[in-house]
Amino acid sequence: MPTTLTPSTPSTPPRLTSLSHGGGCGCKIAPGVLSEILKSTSQMVIPPQLLVGIETADDAAVYLLNDEQALIATTDFFMPIVDDPYDFGRIAATNAISDVYAMGGTPIMALALVGMPINVLPLETIGSILRGGQDVCRDAGIPIAGGHTIDSVEPIYGLVVLGLVHPSRVKKNSGARAGDVVILGKPLGVGILSAALKKEALDAEGYARMIAVTTQLNKPGIELARMDGVHALTDITGFGLAGHGLELARGAKLKMQIQLAHIPLLPGVLALAEQGMVTGASGRNWDGYGHDIALPAGISAAQQALLSDPQTSGGLLVTCAPETAEQVLACFHSQGFLDARVIGKMTAGSGLEVL
Repeated sequence: MPTTLTPSTPSTPPRLTSLSHGGGCGCKIAPGVLSEILKSTSQMVIPPQLLVGIETADDAAVYLLNDEQALIATTDFFMPIVDDPYDFGRIAATNAISDVYAMGGTPIMALALVGMPINVLPLETIGSILRGGQDVCRDAGIPIAGGHTIDSVEPIYGLVVLGLVHPSRVKKNSGARAGDVVILGKPLGVGILSAALKKEALDAEGYARMIAVTTQLNKPGIELARMDGVHALTDITGFGLAGHGLELARGAKLKMQIQLAHIPLLPGVLALAEQGMVTGASGRNWDGYGHDIALPAGISAAQQALLSDPQTSGGLLVTCAPETAEQVLACFHSQGFLDARVIGKMTAGSGLEVL
């Protein structure tokens, strides 16, 4: 890394979350604003080797190297979602690597992106953040081969991640087919738990669940890419289940139907949402895409908030042929994703319908 951080050591280090205006994938620019920003990029020259670009808001770029290999490139970084620096590093790294898995690829190396308020945070805290990221990369089987650091007003950490995939096994978010079933790999509610944590209303058990789900690497994506019956793959992050589900539906020019009662939730998050423990990003998400979502009569405000709840390091969202569903679920369950389940299906039409 070209820059060396030499922070001072304040007598009482502040809480990490107190230094950021938003945390985790809740830091993402609202979908409506992002759409406006990216309008001009449609004029760019696209080389034929670029198999996946920004056309359908997919998880990573994919560039053809040869008949047997395509390079996956992605980056993700954000401000703290938790106060423990080691946990923050682990969550940020897990989240960044997920985009390679979401394309069906195998990660090969990472570069660290580090921005820290060097006159506010002690060296030990910054070192713990980096160590958390390194430990996750070790679990993924990849090195952190370099990176870049800056002196920043808010703490920022993340990775650039590169991976490889066979060109025929790239799983785009636009490949869904009518009749596919929709499977979600992780339960929802990370944004709700992070809001409760920031308000000091999350107990130790809730915190442990939050860390467990956000540091679980989405490794099943590698095996899912080998299944011919798997047609589309993405991961649920800052735009929530509804937002990323809409991206998948729009890319395929189909409608996604979701059964509200079938969506897996982290224990206790519905009650917390009913108490008002929701992120500002949840509302911004809904303002950006809620007009394209049909809701059932009687849905509560808390249930709606869970649909747009930003998921930091969330689960894989899969569409597959009905006869492949059991194989997909077995893949998830065998790798410790015990909450994975079928939540809906793809049909003719457009948008997203919650039943």
